[in-house]
Amino acid sequence: MNAISISMLDDEALIVSLLTNFFEEQEEIEVLSNHTNGDDFLAQLSEENKIPQILILDLKMEGKSGVDILSILKKDYPSIKTIIMSSHYNKSLMGFMLKTGAAAFIPKGVSPKKLLQIIKEVNERGFYFEQDQLNIIREQVSSKTPVPNLSNDVVLSNREIDVLKLICYQKTAKEIGDELFITKRTVEGHKNNLFLKTETKNIAGLVIYAIQHNIVKAEDLFISLKALD
Repeated sequence: MNAISISMLDDEALIVSLLTNFFEEQEEIEVLSNHTNGDDFLAQLSEENKIPQILILDLKMEGKSGVDILSILKKDYPSIKTIIMSSHYNKSLMGFMLKTGAAAFIPKGVSPKKLLQIIKEVNERGFYFEQDQLNIIREQVSSKTPVPNLSNDVVLSNREIDVLKLICYQKTAKEIGDELFITKRTVEGHKNNLFLKTETKNIAGLVIYAIQHNIVKAEDLFISLKALD
């Protein structure tokens, strides 16, 4: 199994140092870099051939904020999955963080072992939600949930809807393929079509889209996540 490559960007040098020491002891993790300044991180990204699969990012930093970094990554490095870990964590910001491109939003202070679990979840499934966060997402989108779009603007095939639902239930591409009797490559093709048709950039965006358009119910996702614990 290949190690998951990560980088860290946090202006608290002690936290960066402690997490780096912990992750360097984990065989399944490869620490590519750690930074306390957003400009330094972006400069290295532009120079290195290898980019991290996952970035652990603080929100409030000197110079560019975490939101600024997210915006740049969403445009220039969409393959990087970002875990926002911040002392400014607030559940009411959950929907906003997902829309800006974060794959997970967690409070600073989670244990290194918990963070390792979240990294694995984000790497495998594309996003990570705490159970109570799904309730917040439901509250944030429920008042704005539109009537399902039946026009020709966005038309998802039955198979794309099947794939989207399984993505929302945190199934991997292999698991989706096994359940629908299609290849992993075909699943990835459907996933790419979903990104294009829904104009989303990541798995979390697809989940938000599915909830907003009544393709899945947030409470059902809550039940699904509870069953995984």
